[in-house]
Amino acid sequence: MTTGPDPGGRLDAERADAAARVDALRAEFERVLGYTADRDADDEHDIEGASMPFEREMLRATLRRATASLAEVDAALARLAAGTYGVCASCGRPVEPGRLEARPAARTCGRCVRSAG
Repeated sequence: MTTGPDPGGRLDAERADAAARVDALRAEFERVLGYTADRDADDEHDIEGASMPFEREMLRATLRRATASLAEVDAALARLAAGTYGVCASCGRPVEPGRLEARPAARTCGRCVRSAG
């Protein structure tokens, strides 16, 4: 089941944005790792040292979330190809068009989300 005028176009745009975000975060993470690799490992006595592990962990967590978002879009594209896009993975009912408008990669309908929460 498809919903809206062009779910494939929306998902392709979402995928391009998500992939660009992942690429940018990976580059930033590599930059931070490179910066800290060239520095003395004494974070405790370096005025900037205490913030570097925090920055690495924040970037790592943000990269994980962005990668998960990209995987969700890829899964939605697979559902679209299989003809199951817009069908709730929990109850089998149609996912509301407004929900798909807000979250094109949504797997479940609003009713199932509310009952799970």
